[in-house]
Amino acid sequence: MKVKNLINGVLGLLLMGLNAAAQPKDGAINQQPPSPLYRDPIYDGAADPVLVYNHTQKEWTMLYTQRRANVQSPGVAFCYGTAIGVAISKDHGHSWTYKGAINLEHEQGQNTFWAPDVVYEKGVYHMFVVYIKGVYSQWGGDAHLVHYTSKNLWDWKYEGPLNLPDHNIIDPTLMKLPDGKWHMWYKDQKLQSITMTAESTDFINWKVADKPAIGGQAHEGPKIFWFKNYYWMITDEWHGQRVYRSKDAQTWERQGLILDKPGHRPEDTPTGAHADVVVSGGHAYIIYFTHPGRKTHQDDGGLDKDGTYSYSTKRTSIHAAELEFENGTLLCDRDKPFNFWLDDINDK
Repeated sequence: MKVKNLINGVLGLLLMGLNAAAQPKDGAINQQPPSPLYRDPIYDGAADPVLVYNHTQKEWTMLYTQRRANVQSPGVAFCYGTAIGVAISKDHGHSWTYKGAINLEHEQGQNTFWAPDVVYEKGVYHMFVVYIKGVYSQWGGDAHLVHYTSKNLWDWKYEGPLNLPDHNIIDPTLMKLPDGKWHMWYKDQKLQSITMTAESTDFINWKVADKPAIGGQAHEGPKIFWFKNYYWMITDEWHGQRVYRSKDAQTWERQGLILDKPGHRPEDTPTGAHADVVVSGGHAYIIYFTHPGRKTHQDDGGLDKDGTYSYSTKRTSIHAAELEFENGTLLCDRDKPFNFWLDDINDK
């Protein structure tokens, strides 16, 4: 028994040493992520990514809208009937393995799930995801936000719809603020596609604010995070990501665009769409998707004689880049080499 314990101790020290050696050293670019970071191997349409740490498996999980890009279908049907795909990384975010699509169906038939956000509270993961009944060939359907819970990021229990406005709301992002409440921001398509906000103490009962969090130009995909002593919000304006800054997550200052110029890494063009941001080890990483087969993000090439879009214009790729804090704002040079390392997170 003593020999076995000694061997286990030595192996543990060796593994710790290897892990330490693998972490990037200051000033040395030795952990550059691949480009693209990930492509869905089933439908090749990974979009709207969100990264979550799996506290049980000690690995990072990516959940995303699994668009059916390689399926020949009329109109925009490839964006409907979508599941939430799952990929996992055991090497701090550098390589991702497709695990499958999670089963969220709670009604009859094949329905549509888009753009999840997941938060972790007291050993339970809470997913808030867009739900649309059925499959459409044109943009349509009534979108709602629904709530699921899980303890392992794979098996999800349907908790029900949220008591938010019962009309076309999508793209939730959540954060717990110093007031002890969970706050949610989301796109309200009925209100000219602006960002509204609501608050809750229990994830069930939500109180909607009486005015927009971010109004003005139409946008989608809000994402909130804390970095360099500010709250930040990025929104997708379909020609790059708009940056907003706040001291209290209530009043937002509109700043510049990022990911608005084409990158030069493989697949990293034209502009970055619907993103997540992970703050880890003092760095902020933006995880976004592109349409590498398009000249501009919204240039879908038009329908062919059969009423379908080409595979090249439908497929998507996931990428990572680093956000840099400079002169009070956030900048992003997507071509600039950087170390990419997602730390393990201690369970709380």
